[in-house]
Amino acid sequence: MILWCWMERQIVAGCPRKSHPQGYFYVPMISNLKSLPPKSRGTKILTPSTMPKKSECIKVVFRVRPLSSKENQNGCKIATIANEKDGVIEIRDPSPNNEGESLKNFTFDAVFSEKSTQRQIYDVCAAPVVKSVLEGYNGTVFAYGQTGSGKTFTMEGVTSEPSLRGIIPNAFEHIFDHIALNGSNDKYLVRASYFEIYNEEILDLLAPSTTNQHLELHESDSGAVFVKDLTDVVVKSVSEIDSVLQRGKKNRSVGATLMNAESSRSHSIFSIVVECCSSKDDQKDRIRVGKLNLVDLAGSERQSKTGATGDRLKEATKINLSLSALGNVISALVDGKSNHVPYRDSKLTRILQDSLGGNTKTVMCANAGPADYNYDESLSTLRYAKRAKSIKNRPVINQDPKDAMLREYQDEITRLKERLSQMPSASNITPPTSAVSDADRETILKECRTKANKESEDTIATLKMYHDQTAEERAALQKKLDYEKEARLETEKQRLDLQEKLRKMEQELMVGGEIATNAAKQEAALRIANQELIAKKETEAILARKMADKEAEKLDLEEKYSSLNDEVNAKTRKLKKVWSKYQQAKAEITDLEREFVNEKTELLDTVRELTKQLKLKAFVISKFIPPKVSKACFPASFS
Repeated sequence: MILWCWMERQIVAGCPRKSHPQGYFYVPMISNLKSLPPKSRGTKILTPSTMPKKSECIKVVFRVRPLSSKENQNGCKIATIANEKDGVIEIRDPSPNNEGESLKNFTFDAVFSEKSTQRQIYDVCAAPVVKSVLEGYNGTVFAYGQTGSGKTFTMEGVTSEPSLRGIIPNAFEHIFDHIALNGSNDKYLVRASYFEIYNEEILDLLAPSTTNQHLELHESDSGAVFVKDLTDVVVKSVSEIDSVLQRGKKNRSVGATLMNAESSRSHSIFSIVVECCSSKDDQKDRIRVGKLNLVDLAGSERQSKTGATGDRLKEATKINLSLSALGNVISALVDGKSNHVPYRDSKLTRILQDSLGGNTKTVMCANAGPADYNYDESLSTLRYAKRAKSIKNRPVINQDPKDAMLREYQDEITRLKERLSQMPSASNITPPTSAVSDADRETILKECRTKANKESEDTIATLKMYHDQTAEERAALQKKLDYEKEARLETEKQRLDLQEKLRKMEQELMVGGEIATNAAKQEAALRIANQELIAKKETEAILARKMADKEAEKLDLEEKYSSLNDEVNAKTRKLKKVWSKYQQAKAEITDLEREFVNEKTELLDTVRELTKQLKLKAFVISKFIPPKVSKACFPASFS
């Protein structure tokens, strides 16, 4: 028997190991886990029975936006074309000195042209992932591309226009459609969080603007990476979760560049956790938890094109470094020979660790502009996306996790009901099932106080019939009655508080099929049926392309020749194909070398610009600020 151990930088010391393509290695079965070395304890141990059996590649789709008004004014020509039927992106080198093999083709799981609608892109790209999340899987959808390529429009769109809503608002609708149509035996708890990575710092977009603290990444006992102290908001409807999105967008870091008037200057991650408790008469309640990460990456950019200076340049440098780290992770995962995947090189890659080569169903939506002006950047995005297609994940359902908040809610509700059953009511008024207003609360407490006063007066009146009590004894009795009256009032306040807390907790839990009207359920059923139809059409198109490729291969294998001359001609054609592929590979190598030189030059220019600004800062500090003050305020400048 074998134990599979997930390791990143550490290994089990003293144990023979063999590498595994998914980042696992195995060691001989150890009867007592305590016998493992200390450093290896706490790592994720997977036995063959619990290890994911089936792996699946990351789904990669590519979207080409239309020419912008500015590109039309500048007379830009179209260099990148999306062939939706064949799932191919064609890109042509606009350089006048580049002759011969200037056209390059890239095949993806799906491609979208400028005519594609927002709903079509959601149904093909994100709907299958959201459906999996509702079944208990982890899912990630992230948009990648150069600045100004339409990533934020793809992810968010225009909220005020239903036809222009992007992946994130459509995912909201999909989740609550599912809950509205599901059976009444299931209970749901949905919560959302929203944060950004700005200049390699994690900022909570839902926290008050006064608390602009930087959050830290931590790793749970199971190996999952999470952001500590992140704001979690429980939501019960599309409008509630959309208000959370709009609240976070106001705090998002954006800025103007020459390429984009509202360029995202940070990577944003909107996370939705859907917890479901399935109740069956013959079985124990089972809880499944699905987490959906909707990621809008900041765009890669070149300083020469964006004209970035000052803060914009600093932001661009951090963005490019994190995207470079993401590219290194993808290359290491695709290579298969690398023993180390550099997830820790950036906070972005650390957060996306489980989405790339881990326990997540992932879709990458690459975006590019069609203009010849952006040929180099579009080609780089195409190569990036092509590499990502080869990454394999092993998603599994998250069943009965220890940290499920839904279980905590259920336990707390049970505890509150038990406490309330043991606390007799001191009033004759039953609090309403809706929220208890301040007026209702005062009425209940007033009746409780009146009832206590009457009982106290009756007791004193009864005791007055006895003349053998002294004044001190009557005063002590009065004090005791007053104390009991206050205790009863305090108990009643506690009872009202517990009832209000119980009501709120029960309201935050949603029961399937009870949160929508019949008309809303019909609309939701229609949307889900449309998603299933589009998914079937997409599957048919993929199968048709695969069948065409297989038929071509079959014809080549079964080809027979009537004469030697026919055989020579056929093999000459094949040789020309191979030669053409060889020439394409050579051209590809030349392009990669040129791209590397351009990136190196761009990086050096950025370094020079930052060095110049640093020297200017040091000069201003040295000339205008006293040395004692400057050393205290700017110690880094004098290190």
